[in-house]
Amino acid sequence: MMSKRLIPTCLALAALVTLFGPAAAQKAPAAKAEPPAAKAGQNERDAAFGESVNVNVVNVDVYVTDKSGKRVSGLTKDDFEITENGKTVAVTNFYAVEAGRALSVDDDPPAVDTSAEPPGPPGATKPVLLPEDQRLKLIVYIDNFNLRPFNRNRVMRELRAFLGTKLSKGDQMMLVTYDRSTHVRQTFTSDPDLINSALLSLEKISAQGVHSDSERRDTLSKIEDSRSAAEAEGHARSYAESAFNDLSFSIDALKDLVSSLAGMPGRKAILYVSDGLQMIAGQDVFYAVQSKYAEQTTGLTTTMQYDASRRFNELAANANANRVTFYTIDAAGLRVYSSISAENQTAGQGIYVDSVQISNLQAPLQMLAEKTGGVAIINRNLVTPALEKLAEDFGTYYALGYAPTHYGDGRYYKIDVKVKRKGLVVRHREGYRDKSPESRMTDSTLAVLNFPFEDNKFGIDLEFGEASPREDGYYLVPIIVKIPLSKVTLVPREQTGTEEAQVRLYIAAMDNKGGISDVQQVPLPISIPAAEVQAAMTKYFSYSVSLLMRSGDQKVAVGVRDDVAGQASFVSRMLRVGSVGGR
Repeated sequence: MMSKRLIPTCLALAALVTLFGPAAAQKAPAAKAEPPAAKAGQNERDAAFGESVNVNVVNVDVYVTDKSGKRVSGLTKDDFEITENGKTVAVTNFYAVEAGRALSVDDDPPAVDTSAEPPGPPGATKPVLLPEDQRLKLIVYIDNFNLRPFNRNRVMRELRAFLGTKLSKGDQMMLVTYDRSTHVRQTFTSDPDLINSALLSLEKISAQGVHSDSERRDTLSKIEDSRSAAEAEGHARSYAESAFNDLSFSIDALKDLVSSLAGMPGRKAILYVSDGLQMIAGQDVFYAVQSKYAEQTTGLTTTMQYDASRRFNELAANANANRVTFYTIDAAGLRVYSSISAENQTAGQGIYVDSVQISNLQAPLQMLAEKTGGVAIINRNLVTPALEKLAEDFGTYYALGYAPTHYGDGRYYKIDVKVKRKGLVVRHREGYRDKSPESRMTDSTLAVLNFPFEDNKFGIDLEFGEASPREDGYYLVPIIVKIPLSKVTLVPREQTGTEEAQVRLYIAAMDNKGGISDVQQVPLPISIPAAEVQAAMTKYFSYSVSLLMRSGDQKVAVGVRDDVAGQASFVSRMLRVGSVGGR
């Protein structure tokens, strides 16, 4: 079934968020009274209102091998040096991870659940389960549009065996295909059997890479039969324009996927499987024109019109900004030059044209992997040995973190990691974008809307009122967002005799066809008389907002950010609009 769940575009009228004027604060009793909780940023209560605590830790996943490719273990925080835009920064967080367990951590590691871990020998470093921000989200991306059926099915048989045995506890996988549009075949799951079953079913679906082969053969044949350079260039242009159009759609689909993952916590990796993407659309056919007409053509300069390298660089930068690593597989394996096959021996284009094509198809796979800290698997008919190396990346690495001096300026920063020991090879993402709080909140709200996860540390609750039908066939649905007051940071206001919070609400909706509204935001007017603050700690703050929706199943996602504490919480709920009413 076709899905738009990965494309966070505004859906006109289908899930349009309409925010009415600020509702009055309601101190309604909580469904279950909670004792006052310690509030983040308590020592900021005497600060000027509006100051905030923004803790921004940049995570860098680092893979270290010796020159032979063997994984290097036993390194410590002091063995690494990180520079940001050429300036050295201090490593504040450190994990040495092997087989999905942190073997050593920094002096003040995040709290993790170790109750299920067996006790180790006295005095030994005890492995601990990784926290959420270090767990892997693996997206297996099968590019059916740029794959030949035989190549796809051969690689998927090896993938099924790999995925069933090599991921760590707590890792999650998702299966996506591209068939001229994006399809989510299996959303995130920790059950490899579900992914393997979905992969098996894909073998019955057509892969469309053979169509591009046919178009390329026809173009080369026309160039060979042409009687002038102008005629040959015309055939090459026609092919390149068609190929560039298809290439643009393919890149856009990957870009949308990467963007949709922006708000997901943890490490994210895309295992991209195709027969390659052209860095310069039609480059090889222009070389065929050059080969036939030599000095009579300027076709090679024309290829710059179809150069997609800038788009691929932007895709890699977007992946780095969102902590997404590309691992790419060229499913074609060891290729046979088409010019020496029986049907093409008279084409006259030569092995050189074919070598240009192969290099052109593999260049983006190598670029995406190298720039994001991943690995490209190319020129291999059997990919299992290389997948074993990928498994090492997934479960064995060094996690370095540092706190930059800037926050939310929107700029892209280049990262470089060096190991002080000689003779070692280091891989990592090239940089990241320092997103604003608004961008982070928007990304996470959309991620909660698109994927089955929540991060509801505040204990937010959503209630849906009765949907009111309108004459245009849409429904106005009241939604009440309830926030425990014990979870927000209140700041005294001497002038008014109140304590106030600086909180923002982010909200978006998705209909049953995958159409997604824009994320809307609004400040919440939380103000409590100083004399009532203690009693308010067992109450909820309630805020009413109305959404304009179609009938049918809908999903609503809400994000709440405490600007003073620099903390956020996200929650989503399903409802049915129409004859059944809200639920």
